[in-house]
Amino acid sequence: MIQNLILQIIDFFYQPFAKIMPRQTFRYLACGGSNTALDIFLYFICYNFILHQQMVQLPFISISAHIAALFMSMAVTFPTGFLLSKFVVFSDSNLRGRIQLFRYFLLVGICVMLNYVLMKLFVDRLHLFPTVGKICTTVLVVIFSYLTQKKFTFKVKQTS
Repeated sequence: MIQNLILQIIDFFYQPFAKIMPRQTFRYLACGGSNTALDIFLYFICYNFILHQQMVQLPFISISAHIAALFMSMAVTFPTGFLLSKFVVFSDSNLRGRIQLFRYFLLVGICVMLNYVLMKLFVDRLHLFPTVGKICTTVLVVIFSYLTQKKFTFKVKQTS
């Protein structure tokens, strides 16, 4: 029921874009864009209002606020991203759900590392504001993620 509602809403807005992009790409942009907006919003809230831009002191390590906020926002956007990808964007994939989840988990692990490296680059080395660094990081990671999801995580196996 929720899947159908989401598809109806997205597909309603797809019509003006039908001649310039495939429906699946539009769905990915809509779902990924919504999940990314949620991620950036949660990141901003975590960084500024929960962590108050302060280091997080754990027993054996200190984590900078911009990195801790990254992991906090991902705790929400990982499951929402998987569910939207599986049931809305790449619903034609014939891979088993557990294989999709495992591959998605691997992809997210790679994306976490990319996020970490790029955030360190943009914030610590290039001295961008953390939210601006997060936006730049997100653009690069989203492109990588879409290509990987389409060709690996939710691919359609050819039947013989």
